[in-house]
Amino acid sequence: MNDELKDFAFLPLGGTGEIGMNLNLYRLNGKWLAIDCGIGFSGNDMPETDILLPDPEFISRHKDNLLGLVITHAHEDHIGAVAYLWPDLECPVYTTPFATSIVKRKLREAGLLSEVSVRTIKMADRFKLGDFDLEFIPVTHSIPEAQSIVIRTPYGTVLHTGDWKFDPEPVIGEKTNLETFAKLGQENILAMVCDSTNVVVKQAPQSEASVRRSLTTLIASLKGRVAITCFASNVSRIESIAYAAKQVNRPVVIIGRSLRNLEVSARENGYLKNIPPFYTEQNMSDIEQNNIVYIITGSQGEEKAALTRISQDLHQHISLGSGDTVIYSSRTIPGNELAVKRVQDNLIRRNVKLITSKTELVHVSGHASYDEVCQLYKLVRPKYGIPVHGEWMHLNAQANVARESGAEPILLEDGDILRLAPQNPTIIGSAPYGRLVIDGNRLLSVDDDILAARRRMLYNGVVVASFAVNKKGELLSDLNLSAPGLFDQYDEEFGDVVSEFSQILETLPIAILHDDTELIENSKTILRRILGRKLKKKPFVDVHLIRI
Repeated sequence: MNDELKDFAFLPLGGTGEIGMNLNLYRLNGKWLAIDCGIGFSGNDMPETDILLPDPEFISRHKDNLLGLVITHAHEDHIGAVAYLWPDLECPVYTTPFATSIVKRKLREAGLLSEVSVRTIKMADRFKLGDFDLEFIPVTHSIPEAQSIVIRTPYGTVLHTGDWKFDPEPVIGEKTNLETFAKLGQENILAMVCDSTNVVVKQAPQSEASVRRSLTTLIASLKGRVAITCFASNVSRIESIAYAAKQVNRPVVIIGRSLRNLEVSARENGYLKNIPPFYTEQNMSDIEQNNIVYIITGSQGEEKAALTRISQDLHQHISLGSGDTVIYSSRTIPGNELAVKRVQDNLIRRNVKLITSKTELVHVSGHASYDEVCQLYKLVRPKYGIPVHGEWMHLNAQANVARESGAEPILLEDGDILRLAPQNPTIIGSAPYGRLVIDGNRLLSVDDDILAARRRMLYNGVVVASFAVNKKGELLSDLNLSAPGLFDQYDEEFGDVVSEFSQILETLPIAILHDDTELIENSKTILRRILGRKLKKKPFVDVHLIRI
């Protein structure tokens, strides 16, 4: 083995400098460990796609030395990309029982279940992958069985926190055991790689139990149907909603495939055990319609989600209006603000009452606040603090916490290779990283020519010209021009474009008229110039030539 591979290094390929798409790598003497493999949402700047994935190109080149993928918890931004990216990783997957249920369902749907070794690790267990000595530490989060990971190596120990908070009154699972972290702090921890999502909030939020009590009071005060939207993977919140509905004798209907799958996985693992089975769209006609509580997907304004379609009165089974209430029991992920506002405006236009966390206690974050992050630093006492899982404002805020706590902060971004040991931590290079999008049954880079063309068509339109010529290049018929979204074909301006284009074609040199390739390329250039003058836009232009 080369001397340069005898080290301990950290490399984020997703989730550092952004929200979501978490994919973190550790290298120990040439062998790799991956932690989490999640999706992200594209937001308003990429309307041509909904879901983003981290690009695994770098670790794919080293997959022969990849010992395994360890999942901290089953939220989509940590587990949602596994079924898409596993063919690039081809390694065993290690998860807790609940996450095992989630990831196996995703792999089954992708036709990969028989190929992937999914190995279940009990909460708080300690296990080894090669020379990586790993230990799970259960932490409170908004989903069952969230785990921090202690990574012990011959060079030192790192705490990879995953997503966590110190909820004094969780509704699912136990409170985070502070004594466990205090004991860990006695081991001379080299570094803490820590969640930064909520560190810009000063005080710890109220507990999930407080939200449960608030929802119970709120739902009891409402008339008509109540629809509550939240993240489909937030089992704690779903149980809180169901509990609140149960207290006021309201039946609960879950709307959305992801929610139905989540219910199955939760009940398989002993969660929701005191909650009656939920109704679905298929059997909700059996219950009193005006007394229903819907739990529904679409809290981020996703175009195809159930709540978006309901707001547009396009849902097959549900129509909300005057007398009904929609509760947003979630936060808006940065970048989704316009999409969420659009859905909310549509609901208000339909006379639906709207309730959000701005006016009622209907949501608390599952991530640690400033005060909680300070407390964890004091317990663990790492030599270095490495912020991840957040945009730059979050990373920088946690760096300040690390500094205040006596740790030396190290700010990274995706692609930075940080050698943690044996020398002092140093960025020693960079790895290729990027973002992929799901396009039907394929994955494309966000920089792919296909998506670039799609963006251009989205903002500038598309124009297709078709015409037939004889061997001499003479037009044999009228020019056919299609420009949907740019012109009405009966507009005088549209006729002017067709006429000018035809006249210029007839004046082209004979050498161009006789060469199909030259004629097509020149036709595109001519059409772009005409459209640029007329529209002050640069639409995507294509030309279909028929030579007879």
